[in-house]
Amino acid sequence: MAKAILEYDLNDPDDSMAHRRAVKSTDMASVLHELEYNLHRRIEMGIDVEQYKTPYEVSEAYREAIRELIDEHGINIDELIR
Repeated sequence: MAKAILEYDLNDPDDSMAHRRAVKSTDMASVLHELEYNLHRRIEMGIDVEQYKTPYEVSEAYREAIRELIDEHGINIDELIR
């Protein structure tokens, strides 16, 4: 069986950022999976498109659904991107 050991110097800012990204990688992959395969169902059930009067309002509803997914998986984008 192949093994890999990742080592980070958490006192180094770049290594610390890489560590945070590695730790959250499964959560980020889960969000991407939800976006690809389930977001349309989630939106169909939770958003009445007829209630929105402009494409911008519909776009904001989609953005809110995406933000909810990100929050559900405990991802803080500001901590993962500089």
